[in-house]
Amino acid sequence: MWRSGGLGWSGGSAGLRWWGGRVSPVVYGQALAFRAVGGRLCAGPRGNACPVAAAVPGRSTGGLCPECARLDRAHSVAADTFADDSRPYRVYLAWFGTGTVKVGITGEHRGDARLREQGAVAFCWLGRGPLMAARRTEEVLRQALGVPDRVSYERKRALRVGLPDTAARAAEIEDLYGRALGVGGWGETLDVLPFTAYDHGEVFGLGALPPLDGTVTELVDGGVVTGRVRAAAGPDLHLLAPDGRHLVLDGRLLGGWGLERGEPGDAWSVPVAAPPPEGRDERQDGLF
Repeated sequence: MWRSGGLGWSGGSAGLRWWGGRVSPVVYGQALAFRAVGGRLCAGPRGNACPVAAAVPGRSTGGLCPECARLDRAHSVAADTFADDSRPYRVYLAWFGTGTVKVGITGEHRGDARLREQGAVAFCWLGRGPLMAARRTEEVLRQALGVPDRVSYERKRALRVGLPDTAARAAEIEDLYGRALGVGGWGETLDVLPFTAYDHGEVFGLGALPPLDGTVTELVDGGVVTGRVRAAAGPDLHLLAPDGRHLVLDGRLLGGWGLERGEPGDAWSVPVAAPPPEGRDERQDGLF
């Protein structure tokens, strides 16, 4: 039995991570079958083991016990608790689907890893500079452009079905980039970067995804997940279940579970929730 570290991205490809450092590549079109066993344990903060090997609820997307979550958050750029980082940061526009773009920041040393982790289908850079200047620019542009700094995962999953082509995606980002350049002030504290549209559609495997039939809400002891991998975006695995349903497994729910190999013919036996009704107010996801 191997204990899962969730889904991650490295070198432009997705992989299932394991405690101890092993990574299993995610291959689109490949069968996936496993059984969750042994209960779910806290993964520990920032690569460090949880000192008490605490149990974690199945529905927790953080995968940490309260004490480890507090320690993890204490060094989080997103929480504004680590403001003395002297490395350069970049401000970006991330596109998740028609009419849904967010503004955010990421460390320049991370490249576009944060965009893949968030499931951004397309994106562009806006500027680079010190952390606090990037943070101020993020807030200024969010207000001026009327775009959020967070998009819920429910919304992202719904938008991946029926995406426009790459040219339309790039055009929408370019239009917003032009509007951002017209917002005064931020170019005085950051270096403005020229427009280039980057697209993750092929990297994520986002061809013609069928309508979404449901999302896994949690793993349970003895619960089986089985299907064929259609796509991976952010922490999400899009699976074609044996009964033909298009289901999403949030890879953050995997962290801390022991996983045993299953068989493709095994029956799916973890809880699944139907997609929210169209037009429902989306819950903002505060994890990025």
